[in-house]
Amino acid sequence: MRRERVLSCIAHAAERAGRDPKDVALLAVTKGHPVDLVRRAARAGFRLFGENRVLEGARKIEAVASEFPDLVWRLIGSLQTNKAKAALQWFSAIESLDRERIAARLESLLAAEGRTVPVLLEINVGVEESKSGARPDEAESLARAALACPHLDVRGLMAVPPFDPDPEVSRPFFRELREIRERLADRLRHPLPELSIGMSHDFEVAVEEGSTEVRVGTALFGPRASE
Repeated sequence: MRRERVLSCIAHAAERAGRDPKDVALLAVTKGHPVDLVRRAARAGFRLFGENRVLEGARKIEAVASEFPDLVWRLIGSLQTNKAKAALQWFSAIESLDRERIAARLESLLAAEGRTVPVLLEINVGVEESKSGARPDEAESLARAALACPHLDVRGLMAVPPFDPDPEVSRPFFRELREIRERLADRLRHPLPELSIGMSHDFEVAVEEGSTEVRVGTALFGPRASE
C-alpha cells in the first residue's frame, strides 16, 4: 500500500537523521483529485489533508464532513484576501501566509470571531518569480507582522524549493529554510517548531533536514485526476 511505503520511507529517513519518526506528520495532498479519493483515503487511515485552493477544498470538506468529521484540513496554497474568510471557515490552519496584507486580513476576521488559528509563513527560498512566498530577506519583516497579530498562532515556516527530479538538489534549500527558522526564533524570541518541507519527490531529504511535515500527493495517489 502506498501509504505504508511512504510512512516507511519517512521512518527510515528520520532514523538516518537521529530523529523520532513520530515527529514528522504526513499531510495527504488531494489537490486535483475527486471527492471519492478523499473518502477512500480516509477509510485507509488518513486524517491530515492539504488543499491548494480554497473553493476546491471547501467542496471536498463539505462533501465528506458528515461521514468523516475528524479529518483535519490545512490550506497549503497561496491565499488571496478575498478568499480569507472562506479559508478560515473551512481550514484549521493556513500554511501559506506570505504577505503582511494577508496577515492583517486574517487578524481582522479572527478578532471579530474571537478565535486563534495556526499559521506557517511561506518563504520563497528559490526566489522564483512564478511562486508565492516572501523572499528570504523579507522573512523577518513578515514574521514580525504576523507575530503582532494576537489571533495568529505563528508555528513555523513552509517552502516549495525549485523543482528538480534529483531530490538532493532540494537539500540546500531545505537547510536554508531551517537556518532562517532558527535565526528568526532567536531574534524574535518566539519558538517556531514547525517546518513544512518536502513533497513526493524529495520528502526523504526533507525529513533528514528537519521537516516536521511532508506534503505528499503523487506518491500516495498517483497523477492528479480532473475534478
